Amino acid sequence: MIYVIPGCETNTAKEKNSIGKKADPAYTLDESEAVREAVLNSPTTKRQQTELSDYFSHRLLRTGFNGAMLVAKKGVVIFEQYHGIEDYRSKMLIGENSSFQLASVSKTFTGMGILWLMERGQLNLEDTLQRYFPNFPYMGITIRMLLNHRSGLPNYLYFSDSLWKNQDVFLTNDELIRMMVEHKPPVQHQPNTHFQYCNTNFAILGSIIEKVSGQKYGDFMRRTFFEPLGMTNTYFFDPTSTRRPHQTTSHQYNMRPEPDTYLDGVFGDKGIYSTAQDMLKWDQALYAGFFKPETLEQAYKPYSNEKPGVRNYGLGWRLIMNPDSSKIVYHNGWWHGNNTVFCRLIQDTTTIIILGNKYDRGIYQAVKPLRAIMGHGDGDEEGED
Repeated sequence: MIYVIPGCETNTAKEKNSIGKKADPAYTLDESEAVREAVLNSPTTKRQQTELSDYFSHRLLRTGFNGAMLVAKKGVVIFEQYHGIEDYRSKMLIGENSSFQLASVSKTFTGMGILWLMERGQLNLEDTLQRYFPNFPYMGITIRMLLNHRSGLPNYLYFSDSLWKNQDVFLTNDELIRMMVEHKPPVQHQPNTHFQYCNTNFAILGSIIEKVSGQKYGDFMRRTFFEPLGMTNTYFFDPTSTRRPHQTTSHQYNMRPEPDTYLDGVFGDKGIYSTAQDMLKWDQALYAGFFKPETLEQAYKPYSNEKPGVRNYGLGWRLIMNPDSSKIVYHNGWWHGNNTVFCRLIQDTTTIIILGNKYDRGIYQAVKPLRAIMGHGDGDEEGED
């Protein structure tokens, strides 16, 4: 069931199945009535619902929050609220079908797309980039180094302004790679020497998905993930195409629109739109056999620190490795006025999803107290991505 907590000045959600109808039952957890009742009737859950409602009403909304928030335990939604508008012009209220630009949370799909191809023997994580782009001038970089941000490549968000002359035209992945081949912007560091978060890595991974699969990035994501998992309101958006129903608009902190720029033509690091309910389906699929256990073990393995530490990065996932051996697998996102959080408390299958379409750093600051409410108070998150 989806719970709307009385007393909040929020948009209304209809009561329905906790994570919606699934297109393929092979990739779902046990959603029996017994499981739902056990979760929802637990005194701990009832206390958490009260605390989540209080936090949402008295803290998150006071930051100017405009978006969706969902918290689930074992796939059962215990809290779900929507607040604000999809678009400053239409004033359409945000609801369960409102799709948000995921920003860097899109990297979780790109990363897992690469691992999906790896599972089927279509690529190897130790392949160098010259296998896919023979003229690429940066040597010694593997697919794995792109996934864990150890490539040392320059970030296209910083060098493109000086190299892409007509900024009225969207920069594409192909043009980005061509620009790097031609101009060779300097590396940040030598490959595999240390961690450096870089959007270029996942743009190149998006292009590798296209080369290996023979499909457009958006078609690959739709056929591989979105349709099999019943994620009916999730899609990759090409900014040259027509906007979709309930596709939210990006807003600045003062609710003025935040327009697309030429950088919105690049995909892999951003560009996927989704809803809170669909993101829960993605979360649940990762528990329910969509990937092999050994693949997930690789994805959730820390790579970014040469020495053990609490904060780390896996293959397309940020990690918090707590001293008690519990693990938090998550990713944040920020692009234009969109701020997103996708936080998975692995040990007890708890999920926190916050999607916003008005610039609001309070979204990131909410995660630690929300984790504490759910019984996980350790560790700090990175901020904007």
